[in-house]
Amino acid sequence: MKILHNIKYDFMGHRKVAMVLSLTLILIALGSLFTRGLNFGLDFTGGTVVVVNFDEAASVPAVRESLEVAGYNKLVVKNFGSSQDVEIIVPQQVDAETGVAIDNAKLSNDMLELLKKMDASAQITKADFVGSQVGAELVEQGSLALLYAMMGILIYVTIRFEWRFSLGAIAALVHDVVITAGVFSIWQVEFDLTVLAALLAVIGYSLNDTIVVFDRIRENFRKGRKATTEEVINNSIGQTLSRTVITSFTTILVLMALFILGGDLIHGFAFALLVGVLVGTYSSIFVASTTTLALGISREDLIPVEKEGANLDHIP
Repeated sequence: MKILHNIKYDFMGHRKVAMVLSLTLILIALGSLFTRGLNFGLDFTGGTVVVVNFDEAASVPAVRESLEVAGYNKLVVKNFGSSQDVEIIVPQQVDAETGVAIDNAKLSNDMLELLKKMDASAQITKADFVGSQVGAELVEQGSLALLYAMMGILIYVTIRFEWRFSLGAIAALVHDVVITAGVFSIWQVEFDLTVLAALLAVIGYSLNDTIVVFDRIRENFRKGRKATTEEVINNSIGQTLSRTVITSFTTILVLMALFILGGDLIHGFAFALLVGVLVGTYSSIFVASTTTLALGISREDLIPVEKEGANLDHIP
């Protein structure tokens, strides 16, 4: 049985509606990013991560209340692997009297003393410290990683296809990254290194879908000498749609399992990939091809017309 094989649909006929939708989502995302910003995790802001083990199942609300009463602000308290282990994430704390940042080692010891009053079995099994300078460097390096990835893709697609295709691919990737980051900004989901890694994975996933469509467009340009550019693009998207839908669907099934069952540690990573795969599937169909069409791609750009008698030019 053939599923979604060679669908005949006027995708490019709806490109204006798709572009209005994309521009609206991008403006909303940029508006949130500029006004609310991203909820950067400890990897970027600096602070302390402590994992405390208890002999019996710990009450996360009780642990959080105990620390907040003692004056610790903006805490993130959650179970770490089991109900007996609790992960406590504390941003850099400042002494109210002196205005000096509290030493991280002292901070973890003070928290342990407070928790021992609640449960004498409490003991620290892990303590990590991230300085604000390291966090700033991570922001810079992460931004550069995204920029270098875009530049590499621009060069690769230009060499393999044509410059109009490369700009279409970049437009789709920027579209995916901005909207995915905007979702994190709107809902203030914690943005850490795992989410940054997910954004880079989204770039690769989206590009793969886009290249498949571009390959078919180039192939159909060679076959359909009388077809218009819109017809070639519509046919190419229709012919690859079954592959795109099945690949995205199976990927989303795995990501849903990770999101629901994977626990807090990879919650942000799975969420970023879920959003990215959905947006990336849409952009590979509408954004990349629409941008390439708007730039005036034609059969002659991929298959230069041979001059009649060119093979006789060597004859005097």
